[in-house]
Amino acid sequence: MNFTAAAIAEFLGGDVEGDPKASINDVSKIEEGREGTLSFLANPKYEKYIYQTRATIVIVNQDFKPVKECPSTLIRVKNAYEAFASLLHLYEQSKPRKSGVSKLASISESAVLGKELYIGDFTVISDHVSLADGVQIFPQVYIGDHVKIGEGTILHPGVKVYEGSEIGAHCVIHAGAVIGGDGFGFAPNQENNYKKVPQLGKVIIEDHVEIGANTTIDRATMGATILRKGVKLDNLIMIAHNVEVGENTVMAAQTGVSGSTRIGKNCMFGGQVGLIGHISIADGVKIAAQSGIPKSIKEEGSIVQGSPPLDFTHYQRCYVVFKNLPNLRNQVNELERKVSGLTQ
Repeated sequence: MNFTAAAIAEFLGGDVEGDPKASINDVSKIEEGREGTLSFLANPKYEKYIYQTRATIVIVNQDFKPVKECPSTLIRVKNAYEAFASLLHLYEQSKPRKSGVSKLASISESAVLGKELYIGDFTVISDHVSLADGVQIFPQVYIGDHVKIGEGTILHPGVKVYEGSEIGAHCVIHAGAVIGGDGFGFAPNQENNYKKVPQLGKVIIEDHVEIGANTTIDRATMGATILRKGVKLDNLIMIAHNVEVGENTVMAAQTGVSGSTRIGKNCMFGGQVGLIGHISIADGVKIAAQSGIPKSIKEEGSIVQGSPPLDFTHYQRCYVVFKNLPNLRNQVNELERKVSGLTQ
C-alpha cells in the first residue's frame, strides 16, 4: 500500500517541505535509505545521512535546520521519533491478525474462552483458564491452571505461564518468557544443606505491559509479584519473588531485581543493572547501565551510576580522576623520589 507525504503529514499533524505527492510503500533507516521508503531523523549524530539518503520521505523535528540541500521530501513534526513510532504502530495494527483454534492444541473442557481468539499448534490450556476476547496465543505456549488473561493480550511462541498467574489486557509477552516460576527460596537447616521454601503466591501483570524474550517473572512466596500498568521489560530480565514494579517503569536487557524490592513508577534502568532484595526505589529514578544498587534510593527523580551508585554528574567527574590514577601514581612516585633526594 502506498502513502503520500500529504497523507502522512495529515495523520501526524505535520508540515510537508518538498513534494506533497511523493509516495512511499516501505520504511528504512536513514543511513540505508532506498527510493520509495520513509525514514526519520531524530538523533543529531545521524544528520550527515539526510544529505545523501535515497529515502523518498524523511520525518524531521520542526526545529531542524539543514546546512545544505536535502534530496528527500521532509515532513516536519514536533517529535520525529515519536511520530515515526506512531506510524509503525499504525502499520502493525493494519496487518491481518491470526484467528482460529488449532486442532492440535490441548484445551481443558473447564477453560473459558472469549471471542475472536487465536490458539496455535501444540498449545496447552489447562483447567479453569480464562481467556478474554481477542487473545492471541502462538504455538507451543503452556498456560497453567486458573490463569486469567485479559482482552487483546498476545503470547508469542514458547511462553510458559504457571498456575494462578493473572495477565491484564493488551499485554505482549515475547517468546520463551516464563511467568510464575518458583521464587528462589531455600532455608538452611541443621544438616548444612537447604530446604526449599514452598512458593505459594502468584504473579499479577496489569494492562499494557510488554515483557521481552526469555525474561522470567517469579511467583511470590506469599501474596503476589506485581508489574503495574505500562511496565516495559527488555529481553533476559529477572524479576524475583514478591517484587513490585511501578507504572510505566522500563528496564533494559539483563537487569536483575532481587526479592521483595519495591520499584516506583516512571523509572528507567539501563542494561545489566542489579538490585539487591528488600529495598525500595523512588518514583522517576534513572539508573545507568551496569550499576549495582545495594540500598534504597529515596529521592524521586535521582539519576545514578556505578556500584555502589553515585549521583550521575558526580560519577562522571570522579571517572575523569580515576581513569588517570596510573599517571597520578607515577607522578606521586616521582615527587617522592625528588623529596627523598632533597632530604638526603
